[in-house]
Amino acid sequence: MADIGQGPLFGPAPCRYRLPVAQFRLQGSKVLAVDLTGDAVKAKNGSMVAYDGQMAFKKMTGGGEGLRGMVTRRLTGEQMTVMEVQGHGTCFFADRASEINLVNLHGEKLHVEASNLLCTDAGLRTGTTFTGLRGGATGNGLFTTTVEGSGQAAIMSDGPAVVLRVSAQYPLSVDPGAYIAHTGNLRQSFQSGINFRTLIGEGSGESFQIRFEGEGLVYVQPSERNTIGGDL
Repeated sequence: MADIGQGPLFGPAPCRYRLPVAQFRLQGSKVLAVDLTGDAVKAKNGSMVAYDGQMAFKKMTGGGEGLRGMVTRRLTGEQMTVMEVQGHGTCFFADRASEINLVNLHGEKLHVEASNLLCTDAGLRTGTTFTGLRGGATGNGLFTTTVEGSGQAAIMSDGPAVVLRVSAQYPLSVDPGAYIAHTGNLRQSFQSGINFRTLIGEGSGESFQIRFEGEGLVYVQPSERNTIGGDL
């Protein structure tokens, strides 16, 4: 017996259930263009700079996670205000002339500072995760944003981002103020480099570091946010 849905009447079965997917592309390095064909994306509130075609904009609470997400973010102090953009045409996003980097997710999880997240496919799930002392060192709080699923996300950096690979043989230490995001199976630990030479002003000034071990990628920016470590 032939499979239902095959043949010229129905066409290939997988195509009948394929949903439209937003197409992300960069216009230069500081503007994100998203081509929409009836689908939707979630973007940082107020980041739309232009669009053509027909678009609808809706402000979302709790990072687009509904009431539960709103309560969770309020309790954790992780601030994230997003809007849903849906329609047909091309929408352009940017934020303070920041550099934009595209991340392709294939079922894995992206950890990213909320302030560095510009746009995601609407089908990607967002949430929060505990960062411990790393968040305290960066001044961003003890929780950070997660993006999970299959699709594309656009993250921002102050200057061109550098993507560094972490492996079992090569762990990585990063300044908290330069950290943007990471993917993969990584373990984080918090290191303090305070010693006598640092206190008298002869040290490197990098008083706190995040150490990553395992397998994955870490995104860093060539500019440091102010942290509680600072230059002592």
